[in-house]
Amino acid sequence: MRTRSFLSSMAVSLSVLTPALTLAVVLAAPLAGCRSLPPSKPAALWTPEEARGAQLYQLKCARCHYPTTTHGLHGPGLQALTKVKSMPSGAPPTDERLTQVVLHGRLEMPATPLDDGQLSDLLAYLRTL
Repeated sequence: MRTRSFLSSMAVSLSVLTPALTLAVVLAAPLAGCRSLPPSKPAALWTPEEARGAQLYQLKCARCHYPTTTHGLHGPGLQALTKVKSMPSGAPPTDERLTQVVLHGRLEMPATPLDDGQLSDLLAYLRTL
C-alpha cells in the first residue's frame, strides 16, 4: 500500500510540475539560441564609400535582404553579416566570398553585375551592418 501511495503522490507532483516545466522550456527556448549581434554603424558616421554602398544596396539588394535584422525577406537578413563566423550558407563572410555571391549569385539569388567601384562601395556598406 505504501508503494501505491508513493506512486500516487509522484503522479500528482508530476502533473503539477509538467505545466510549469513546459512553460519554462517554452520561455527559455528562444533565449537559448539568442545571441546579441553588434549594432550597425550609424549612418551619420559613414564614409562617402559606405554611403554610396548604402544607396547601391537600396537599389540592388533591399528588395530581398533586410539590412538591420537577421530575419529573412526573400533572402536572409544581413545584420552583422561580416561580423559573424559564417554566413547563412555556412561559408565565412570574407570579401572574396561576398564578392562571389554578389557577382555570380547563389541558389535563388541572381547575379548582380557591378563594376569594381560599385562592388567596393557595396562591400564597405556591408561591413557597416
